[in-house]
Amino acid sequence: MRVAVIGVGLTKFGEVWTKSLRDIALEAGVKAISDANISAADIDAMFIGNMSAGRFSGQEHLGALVADQVGVSIPSTRVEGACASGSLALREGLSSIMSGLSDVVLVGGAEKMTDISTEFATTGLMGAADEEWEGFHGMTFPGLYALMARKHMNDFGTTHEQLACAAVKNHHNATMNKDVAQYPFEITVDKVLNSTMIADPLTLLDCSPITDGGAAIILCREDLAKKYCDTPVYVTGSGQASDTLALHDRKSLTGLQAAVDASRTAYKMAGIGVKDVDVCEVHDCFTIAEVMATEDLGFCKKGVGGKFIEDGNTQIGGKIPVNTSGGLKACGHPVGATGIKQASEIIMQLRGDAGKRQVQGAEIGMTHNVGGSGATCVVNIFRR
Repeated sequence: MRVAVIGVGLTKFGEVWTKSLRDIALEAGVKAISDANISAADIDAMFIGNMSAGRFSGQEHLGALVADQVGVSIPSTRVEGACASGSLALREGLSSIMSGLSDVVLVGGAEKMTDISTEFATTGLMGAADEEWEGFHGMTFPGLYALMARKHMNDFGTTHEQLACAAVKNHHNATMNKDVAQYPFEITVDKVLNSTMIADPLTLLDCSPITDGGAAIILCREDLAKKYCDTPVYVTGSGQASDTLALHDRKSLTGLQAAVDASRTAYKMAGIGVKDVDVCEVHDCFTIAEVMATEDLGFCKKGVGGKFIEDGNTQIGGKIPVNTSGGLKACGHPVGATGIKQASEIIMQLRGDAGKRQVQGAEIGMTHNVGGSGATCVVNIFRR
């Protein structure tokens, strides 16, 4: 049984000083409800992706908070899986409908990350890695992905210029997504290369930002979709996989095995191959992550992801447009909301509602959402 998406809602991503976590979560949910042409009373359950509310905002029990703000007494559950929390919430929503427990489900994600210092945020986010073997010894996420980048460069000849091309492309796409994107401005390869070094070889403009933001979608049973929506999009495949928490236990540092496994599951469930995908949102927390994602998902062969991006294959109008929203790099990365933002972008693309960044004729789209340094990965496939 397919599950339909009938509504999406997104807040502005960025440093949102005037809104609290509850404001952000409520805004995204209300927008999704309005877009779906339903009322809160039509919703049977809610699943909310969030990683850091307790540590960063002092607010636990987020499922109940969102139910309170929406004004319903239905089951509402917080879902946590590091930066993949949003996509894990989406999978919970799918399961609820496919099992027959629910007919209509709100799936959301929200994060408030900029009211604390960068140092505190960096330390908190390391909870998504191996605290005992990595965080305790001073490792950070830029450091972890820098190790992957160096290994990829050493093994395959990938260059920093090729990594920079991913950032340049994503910032260009973000200029066409100003209502949501945190950094909707153009950059150049030279600017990436000459920006502040964070963890060699990754510079500031290789890294996604710390972000406030929320996103929500409305799911419903396939047979009910046309009751609410003239242009439903269907979730046809979903895969989730895990890998070791610490990098030192991985078989390889040049790819994410969880991404390979999750995508295989999603492709099989959807009954498609990689060549059928028209548009994709990948988890570009760092530029090397987008390079590895193009390889792990099968868009290109192992080791040539940098050249694949450099040659323009992932631009709008290219072989496989990637991160038309601006990605995590330029649209922003409110970690619990990212997976739902990715889904929202694909849904808008398949509905033909993406404006200047529209991929013409897009019928099948995919999202790739990673938790931590790759210990969790979720891949979802959508069809018009």
